Amino acid sequence: MKGNEALAEASFRAGMQAYFGYPITPQSEVLEYFAEEAPKHPGVVILQAESELAAINMVHGAAGAGARVMISSSSPGISLMQECLSYMTSAQLPALIVNVQRGGPGLGTIQPSQGDYFQAVKGGGHGDYRLIVFAPASVQEMVDFVFDAFKLSEKYRNPAMILADGALGQMMEKVALPPAGSLPKTEAPWATTGKPASRERNIITSLFIQPERMEQINHTLQEKYRALQKEVRWEELQTADADIVLVAFGLTSRICEKAMDLARENGLRVGLLRPITLFPFPSDAIAKVAAHAQAFFTVEMNAGQMVEDVRLGVNGKKPVHFYGRMGGMIPSPEEVLKKVESLVGVRA
Repeated sequence: MKGNEALAEASFRAGMQAYFGYPITPQSEVLEYFAEEAPKHPGVVILQAESELAAINMVHGAAGAGARVMISSSSPGISLMQECLSYMTSAQLPALIVNVQRGGPGLGTIQPSQGDYFQAVKGGGHGDYRLIVFAPASVQEMVDFVFDAFKLSEKYRNPAMILADGALGQMMEKVALPPAGSLPKTEAPWATTGKPASRERNIITSLFIQPERMEQINHTLQEKYRALQKEVRWEELQTADADIVLVAFGLTSRICEKAMDLARENGLRVGLLRPITLFPFPSDAIAKVAAHAQAFFTVEMNAGQMVEDVRLGVNGKKPVHFYGRMGGMIPSPEEVLKKVESLVGVRA
């Protein structure tokens, strides 16, 4: 299946109750698939809103009513949603947000990019908040992370994001789809579903005028983000004996895996560490590898964003180098290999 369509089908099977969105390349197939398949799923709300702003606020409302809800867009559209995402984190509402990234800044290009890393993991909107962020590297992970993101979002009452890119959204690969109903809906006692006589009113808001109360809310959120550290995920390939460790996420990690294989064939001890969750970030895993590796080499499709978190994890113990392509350009394994060879003084 194509990545966008596989993700959409996985959402149906994960028990999604409502989807609100707006078409933008390269993720429009998500909405198109939902619209085509909606008659097979009576009771599931599928709505193309009049704008990204309208769509994310519909997600806010549906989440407040306790629905398992999601939205998808691409980079400029996600930018428009940042204010409401900040509201939702303060109100502690779960939802799934999918960003199929395209090149920027500005309207940019429809080609794939990883330029939204800062926006996703540092909190692109106002205030001190975080999203749970998954970075798929295959169409299969586009499927799997739908279930994981819904699960963690509801467990921690916090929006979760799948940070994909245009290539993953458009490429076609074999996938194994979980059966429908394999992710039971969790209870939402905080939701505004009508007030029984046996409980107090549920008030969902992100407005706390008293600074003491607003600080208390912030402390609650920061405690949640610390608790999320136990959900961190990453993958390591041949790092045990590696002199140089490549660090990459998403599509770029697949390119780096091939570059690692080519380097090994040339006698260079190169490994790969792939962050699977971008928040929480595998800082401890990077620190552990830094105890024996000689250098790190971060590869991204941007001007250098995740590399800052890699440097924080390495904490000055070893040098951290960077190579990036921008504007929708995808690096090849061969050009990554040349950069690796230059680090060890081998002429390409």
